Amino acid sequence: MSFTKSQRLQALPPYLFIEIDRKKRALLAAGKDVINLGVGDPDLPTHRFIIDEMAKAIYDPKNHRYPFDEGVPAFRQAAARFMQRRFGVTVNADHNIITTIGSKDGIAHLPLAVINPGDVVLVPQPGYPVYASGTIFSGGRVFHLPLLETHDFLPDLDAIPEDVRQQARLLWLNYPNNPTAATAPLSFYAKAVAMAKQYNWIIANDLAYGEVYFEQAPCSILQVPGAMDVAIEFHSLSKSFNMTGWRIGWAVGNPAVVAALAQVKGNVDSGQFNAVQVAGAAALEHYDHPDVKKQMEIYRRRRDELHGGLAEIGWNFRKPTAGFFCWVNTPKNIGSMDLCNRLLEEAHVVTVPGAGFGPAAEGYLRMALTVDESRLREAVKRIGSLKI
Repeated sequence: MSFTKSQRLQALPPYLFIEIDRKKRALLAAGKDVINLGVGDPDLPTHRFIIDEMAKAIYDPKNHRYPFDEGVPAFRQAAARFMQRRFGVTVNADHNIITTIGSKDGIAHLPLAVINPGDVVLVPQPGYPVYASGTIFSGGRVFHLPLLETHDFLPDLDAIPEDVRQQARLLWLNYPNNPTAATAPLSFYAKAVAMAKQYNWIIANDLAYGEVYFEQAPCSILQVPGAMDVAIEFHSLSKSFNMTGWRIGWAVGNPAVVAALAQVKGNVDSGQFNAVQVAGAAALEHYDHPDVKKQMEIYRRRRDELHGGLAEIGWNFRKPTAGFFCWVNTPKNIGSMDLCNRLLEEAHVVTVPGAGFGPAAEGYLRMALTVDESRLREAVKRIGSLKI
């Protein structure tokens, strides 16, 4: 049989990390001690109080049937209470919230719900690849918004050409940001909401890292007056509660947009296992649990260890205030891909090159805080031994 991939798949940008993955696997197979700062997956276990709730829920027969399309009421109600307690935002669990199979599920499906072929989607660069791939799969056109350090890694909305503003239908935002670790003030969100109303955009705010922070708690775009008219926000339990493998999150915002997303999902999936949603509800009801706070202190110590250690060897970069990534300036104008390869081959330290996120991200490496402090110290020691 002669087979050719669909044009949708062929339109995706190339995966630039294949060679890095190959080298990492080869080193591991050779018995080398590889420190992986590339993976954005928590190394800490899911909190026991969540696991205990799951253990009870899986024995309840009513959870063994098909899930509710829109999500278990208890989970959506817990999400609504979380929005009120955490952000002071009042929402209706039945009209403003839909359960998602992790935030990636909703992010990937949203363009199918809200844009038509040829519509422009405003996508940050660097940014989560699904913003662009979801656009491509739905027939939209990607317009990249550079996230530059000189602009605090916020998109310069005023720099968007007028014709692009007129053609745009959807704007993606993500703060705390992956990979830059930047946060956004409410004043920025207010400006985005005003422009969305002026140009009839939908704003999709990805708040997957909203509960991973070290100083000031990040805000929600829905705290801006009138944001509910134009915005939908994606939340995830993956990073906040170490539940990446559980695949549970929710979308909250404009009821018409939420309903459109629900219609897409109703045609392509059957929702998340009810027992996972019950456990997720317990997590949200106890988002301020002592174990969750302890987790944040662990990440804070790791951040200080990596940032301080690299600063001592001359690698200067912004100290992140949220998320679990460091967005590290590459020294001496070395290309990020070349530096990434050297760190892997000579120091056996895995990082992510900024170039893999697009031209606007060149000159940086992403390093994850997903190994313990002793491994971070060892990584810094190895990096410092290189002649760069």
